[in-house]
Amino acid sequence: MNRIKTCVTSAMMLGAMLLTVQASAADGVKVDHLGVNNTLVRITGDGKYFMLPVQESNDDARIDVLVDGKKDRTINVRLAKSKVDYFVPFDLTPYKDRDVLLNIVTVQNRSNIREAKADACWKNLALADTFDTTNRDRFRPVYHHSPLYGWMNDPNGMFYKDGVWHLYYQWNPYGSKWQNMTWGHSSSKDLVNWEHHPAAIEPNGLGTVFSGSSVVDTDNTAGFGKDAIVSLYTSADVSQIQSLAHSEDDGLTFEIYPGNPVITQESEARDPNMFWDEANNRWVLSLAHPLEHEMLFFTSPDLKEWTLQSAFGKGIGAQDGVWECPDMFKLKVDGTGEEKWVLVCNINPGGPFGGSATQYFVGDFDGTTFKADTDANGNIPTKWMDFGKDHYATVSWSNAPDNRRTLIGWMSNWQYAAEVPTMQYRSANTLPREAGLFRGADGQLYLSSTPSPELIALRDKEITKVRNKTIGRKASEFLLPTSNDGVCEILLDLDCGKADSVEMKIANNAGEFVNMTYNSKNHTISFDRRNSGIVDFSQDFPAVTVAPSFENSNKVSLRIFIDKSSMEVFGNNGKFAMTNLVFPTKPYSTLSISADGGKAKVENLKIYSIKKLYNITGQPWIPHNQSLPTANRFCSR
Repeated sequence: MNRIKTCVTSAMMLGAMLLTVQASAADGVKVDHLGVNNTLVRITGDGKYFMLPVQESNDDARIDVLVDGKKDRTINVRLAKSKVDYFVPFDLTPYKDRDVLLNIVTVQNRSNIREAKADACWKNLALADTFDTTNRDRFRPVYHHSPLYGWMNDPNGMFYKDGVWHLYYQWNPYGSKWQNMTWGHSSSKDLVNWEHHPAAIEPNGLGTVFSGSSVVDTDNTAGFGKDAIVSLYTSADVSQIQSLAHSEDDGLTFEIYPGNPVITQESEARDPNMFWDEANNRWVLSLAHPLEHEMLFFTSPDLKEWTLQSAFGKGIGAQDGVWECPDMFKLKVDGTGEEKWVLVCNINPGGPFGGSATQYFVGDFDGTTFKADTDANGNIPTKWMDFGKDHYATVSWSNAPDNRRTLIGWMSNWQYAAEVPTMQYRSANTLPREAGLFRGADGQLYLSSTPSPELIALRDKEITKVRNKTIGRKASEFLLPTSNDGVCEILLDLDCGKADSVEMKIANNAGEFVNMTYNSKNHTISFDRRNSGIVDFSQDFPAVTVAPSFENSNKVSLRIFIDKSSMEVFGNNGKFAMTNLVFPTKPYSTLSISADGGKAKVENLKIYSIKKLYNITGQPWIPHNQSLPTANRFCSR
């Protein structure tokens, strides 16, 4: 049998590649049309991958994979009808020398089988030995983690062990729209360079794999061995139940617990998040009860048997959307020895600027029940971790070193996540952040988010340094780096003086810009992306977001990270944060600062270029039963 060697290459080569695939699609692939909606495809040739042609505007086709006559799995793929947008690989290496048959059911409207046979997907099915992941997308971030290809949403299951940060995430290996939820896996030794690994936990008979958490079982409470990685996640099918898996190779591969599920409820529940409660010598798990707008708390001695203890949330905080992705941890209040508990509650919709967002509560936890602090009026206030549109599903790494509480989020919004102008991949993670607690002027405790210290390593050259420059109505303009697509970090200390406001405009020569305005009277920072570039893919994308500046001195310090399709703003040592996507048609090239209603002062301005990072190296994707080479990493060079 002939081997077909074809790979998904750059957009410029797509047409030539399609001709190659069409000419050889029948070689090693036998297609039998059974009707207008049902087709059998038998793999008769050799190849590491079966390449599936995708057209994103189509509905999903259901593909039952039969191996030696028995159903092995079901995947859903938007098979091409009139054109091929891109290809996704189905890994054949686990089925070497076995009979593989795909039973495909489409939902295309076809009046007869002749029309059905004309669909573009059947001509473009092919076998391949490589799958080229060279970046083809101009908006792929330079220094934020993103998947090699396909859809990504919630980060989950993260843990730190032996100097390595492990990041798992909700992933669709078969397209850049939400579907086929699987735990993707990347790891890093420095929170900057990320190495991709094969899928960690895949769908099975209990359903697809939704969000969850992982712990290092130091004392072998579960019986899988000392320092085994134990993960709980939601198996999602007709119902949502909680399943367990463990890893004995530091999270590279997992064994599914045969006693699953370990938690069942009579109503929808998901996203288990667990930690070791030292005070009570047992495990604690928080579980989202989304439609009830509450979190459930369970305890366990062994991570297998769980007892429901209490619930929190009904009628409290933002209630307009479902509650998801909980996390709970204890932090010290800055400048004191006081410790308080923080309960993170991601909500969709119902965010302060529409769509999804992350709220949190500060309070006390006695090992069984969480009680939130109240304000001066006896009410439990709603607090937001980030004041942008694109910060969701934020959770922390377990077992982080030096008592750190390091978090990361999904950098998108469910209002338009599937419509953003990317195709090879969709979505990236926020930068990793360190959580803290500080007391505001109103006496309330608030959560701070500061960029993780490892991010200093991103800095390359200091291209601008300004001190004590007076700013008036006429804007002062500063150049941003031209290298590396204009990505940069900006440090800016402002004294608003007698000015009513200070405007910071980040723009390109295509007339696209972001306006950030510090209002000294209202003590707020606004972020206006309505003219930031491509904004017309969703009516919900053009927006102005506003954050409290948590100061009363008319001074504000900003740390701004600009990547190819995002801006993250951290203010006053992390007392507020704003995360927003942007899609400029050209890189932003200038920063202009002006004051209204009086003079202001730039006390300090530094602009750093970012080191050249190669997120996608173009190395072939390696099957899940092999190790990734060093070359297939996010790496600096």
